[in-house]
Amino acid sequence: MDFALSEQQRIFREQFRRFCEKEISPLVEDAEETETFPLELFPKMASLGYLCPRYPPTYGGPGIDKITEVVMREELSRVSQGIATSWSAHSHLGTYPIFKWGSEQQKQAFLIPAIRGEKIAAFALTEPDAGSDVRFIRTTARKSGGDYVINGRKIFITNGNICDFLTLVAYTNPSLGYQGISMFIVERGTPGFMVTRKLKKEGVRSSETAELLFEECRIPADYRIGDEGAFFRLMHTLNEGRVGVAGNCVGIAQAAYEAALRYAKSRIQFGHPIGRFQAIQFKLVEMATEIEAARLLVYRAAWMIDQGLEPVKEASMAKLYASEVAVRAAREAVQIHGGYGMMREFPVGRFLRDALVYTVGEGTSEIQKKIIAKEIGL
Repeated sequence: MDFALSEQQRIFREQFRRFCEKEISPLVEDAEETETFPLELFPKMASLGYLCPRYPPTYGGPGIDKITEVVMREELSRVSQGIATSWSAHSHLGTYPIFKWGSEQQKQAFLIPAIRGEKIAAFALTEPDAGSDVRFIRTTARKSGGDYVINGRKIFITNGNICDFLTLVAYTNPSLGYQGISMFIVERGTPGFMVTRKLKKEGVRSSETAELLFEECRIPADYRIGDEGAFFRLMHTLNEGRVGVAGNCVGIAQAAYEAALRYAKSRIQFGHPIGRFQAIQFKLVEMATEIEAARLLVYRAAWMIDQGLEPVKEASMAKLYASEVAVRAAREAVQIHGGYGMMREFPVGRFLRDALVYTVGEGTSEIQKKIIAKEIGL
C-alpha cells in the first residue's frame, strides 16, 4: 500500500496553494462581509485549469483524478470554505450529471462554457419540505408536446441567484415513487423560473444561496439529462460529491489547526507561550491526530473512485468523520484563542461557522450513519 502522494500531486498541491493564498485569500474578508461570491474568480480559475478539474481535455478540462481533486479541495477550503462551496456546486453538482449522462449537444451548450468559466452552474434538489428524504420532493416536470413544464420550489440552492443554468431534480412520474425522479437543465431567464430571495446564512457566507420558484416553467424536452428515472444516477452524483466535500472538511480542520498552533506559540500567559501548557498541547495533539485520520479516510474513498469502484459506505464514513472533525478542530481553535476567538479579526470563528454547515449540508451526519448502517447489514 502506498500512502504517499505522487510527485506530480505534490507539485500540484504547492502550485494550487500558492494560487489560493495569492489570488483568493485577499478576497475573503470582503466576500464574507458582503455575503457575495467574487465572480471574477471563475474565469481566472478556468484559465489555469482550476475550474471543473475532473473533466477531460476533450471538453477543455485537465482531467485530474479524484485524489488530486480532494487535495485541491483541501487547499481551497483551507483559505475559504464559502468560496469552495460555490466552486463545488459549479465544478461537480451542477455539471457532473451533464458530463456523465448528458447528450453531446448539452455538453457543448453547457458543460464546455462552465469549464471555461463563461457560465455558472447550480444544482437544485432540496425543497422546503424535502431535504434528507429525496423521495418527498414535490417539484414536477410534466410532458407537454415537445416540452416539459416545471412547477415547484427549491431552497438552499448554492449559486441559485448567480447561476446561468442549473441541474434540476423533479418528478416526471410521481406514481412510480423514487423511480419517477428525473434531472433537467433549466436556464436562467426562462419564463417561470424566479429567484424569490437570496438567503442569509451563519456559515459559508461568501457562497451565495437562494430560494427558487418554478411556475409553469417550460423547457425543451431535450433539456432532460439522460432518460427519465434518474434516481440512481442522482445518488451516484451525491455519493461522489460526498467524498469531495469530505476533502473540503479536512481543509477547514487543517486551517483551524494551523491557526491554533500559531496562536499557541505566540500567545504569552504566565510567562510562557500557552503551547507550553499541557492542556493546550493535548488539544493540538488531538486535533492533528483526528485530521490525519480524516484525511486517510477521504483519500481511501477517493482512491476507490479512481479504481472505478462505488464507495458508498466509505464515502459516507469519510464525510461523517471529516465533517465532525472539522467542527471539533474549529471549536478547539476558538477555545485556544480565548476571547480573541470571538473577534472577527481572527478567522477561527469563521472556521467554526463553516464547519457546522457540513454536519448538515450534503447529507446530515445522521443520514450518513443511516447509510453506513445499511451498508454494514443493519
